Amino acid sequence: MKEAITIGVDIAKSVFQVHAVDAAGEPVVRRQLRRRQVLPFFKKLPPCLIGMEACATSHYWAREIAAFGHEVRLMPPRYVKPYVKRNKNDAADAEAICEAVTRPNMRFVPIKTPEQQSVLMLHRTRQLFIRQRTSLINAIRAHMAEFGIVAGIGRNGVEVLLKRIAEGKDDGLPAAARECLMALAMQLDLAKRQILEADRRVLAWHRSSETSKRLEAIPGVGPLIASALVASIPDPSVFRSGRDLSAWIGLVPKQHSTGGKERLGSISKAGNRYLRTLLVIGAFSVIRRAKQLGYTRHPWLVRILGRRSTKIAAIALANKIARIAWAMMARNEKFQASRLTPILG
Repeated sequence: MKEAITIGVDIAKSVFQVHAVDAAGEPVVRRQLRRRQVLPFFKKLPPCLIGMEACATSHYWAREIAAFGHEVRLMPPRYVKPYVKRNKNDAADAEAICEAVTRPNMRFVPIKTPEQQSVLMLHRTRQLFIRQRTSLINAIRAHMAEFGIVAGIGRNGVEVLLKRIAEGKDDGLPAAARECLMALAMQLDLAKRQILEADRRVLAWHRSSETSKRLEAIPGVGPLIASALVASIPDPSVFRSGRDLSAWIGLVPKQHSTGGKERLGSISKAGNRYLRTLLVIGAFSVIRRAKQLGYTRHPWLVRILGRRSTKIAAIALANKIARIAWAMMARNEKFQASRLTPILG
């Protein structure tokens, strides 16, 4: 059998599909591997180029296979799809991955370390607790409304009313309904404590990372955003510029140009939705703070808010924050306030 030079691997839960080609591009291996067979199979092979889609468990497999001396590259699934030549199945996907990984203009996803994946897991767990808290508050509001009890605006309104119900100050509430509300209140309290614990862990990791602490100097960036940026971007050098990072996050306009006419639409919203959400929230906080200070420290906000809505200004500011963060990470620099001044002027 000829030596495999490039291998495409279609990852699954239990059965993996492998497609390997030699130096001439001729297929030499087309087979399925059970999960327990994957690492022994690649351990026996001489070093070669291996492509995989950046999906669930891909970073783990990339680290394990790279340890055998192979060059492993992860690719976004949407960039692999055009190389599928026929109906979708595991064999066709593996062949498409094998071809896509050799393309000179293909964009690759950096392989994350276990530490970076742990930090992102902490962020996702925190988001799960927040969604659970919101769901519980909505459920409590809906149940109480059925008995004519309306809570005040915000989370505090629900908590104040739950405290009154626990003290028995709303006599019109049946005992069974009171018990159900108290059970929901206990779950709500647990979710709140879990969110606080997640916040403490994020802050502890942030303080242990020099890069994350440097990013916190950017207006609108706190420990949550800084740690998410560092954990999500293992190697800033894979982006040629800050604009490439903004495009990866989904903060650049969609383009539909033809015939020499440039047409730009709303932001693409492609890529990392979590980072995009955090950066936009951080930008809104800067704008709110600027309004409180009367814009004396941010005259550039006056100029853009005079031409655009607050939402558009926040998105533009989030775009610039992402570019500044890339420059600081890629060049190992400290924040320079002069970079922020001409953002939107």
